[in-house]
Amino acid sequence: MEFIKDSEHLRIPLKDIKIATENFTTLIGKGGFGNVYKGELSLLGKLTSIAVKRLDSNISGQGFKEFLTEIHLLSRYKHPNLVSLLGFCHDPRPHPGRNRKPFCQEGHEKILIYGYAAHGSFDKFLCMNTTVCPLTCKQKIDICIDAAYGLDYLHNHTAENQRVIHGDIKSANILLDHNWKAMISDFGLSKLGRANEKETFLITNPCGTHGYCDPMYMDTGVLTKERI
Repeated sequence: MEFIKDSEHLRIPLKDIKIATENFTTLIGKGGFGNVYKGELSLLGKLTSIAVKRLDSNISGQGFKEFLTEIHLLSRYKHPNLVSLLGFCHDPRPHPGRNRKPFCQEGHEKILIYGYAAHGSFDKFLCMNTTVCPLTCKQKIDICIDAAYGLDYLHNHTAENQRVIHGDIKSANILLDHNWKAMISDFGLSKLGRANEKETFLITNPCGTHGYCDPMYMDTGVLTKERI
């Protein structure tokens, strides 16, 4: 996990996160691996609205891998139409005490801190039973264009010979800020692939959200930037 060391500037102490979220009482959402809280955190001398994803304490395996993938990708790649990773909390170093517990207190916490998206996820504005003001057709098109810009960056502009294949594009993973700008989120299933070649693909165990995955990818395990 060398990249964790490279991302040391993003590490935020647990005590600061607890203060920002009023000891994790400001719940705004629930995900497959944990809860999301709203908070206010001082970053570079400025009070900033944040969304805090706190992974379940017993998480391991795929959930822990997704946690590391988010840090690895979002600490390296920045774009207006990608969600901003502002920090994280994780410390696997041995406890210095006499009993030498395998992990210190923060080692039991796996937390990701993002910029707050005031309007939440795109999917809630597409539901027929929504109680919020529906988006206009132009707003929906603008959101789709924003998401396309984000995907274009991932596929073609992250590195000279590398692209990021998201793996779980859906309306629930498109977040909207206070100006209705769309940002792609949830990079836990993302994969790195070759770029600047006529045809590139990855062979993986199929993953993603049922109903959104390309059927050919689910059948063959062959993942391309078009099958996300």
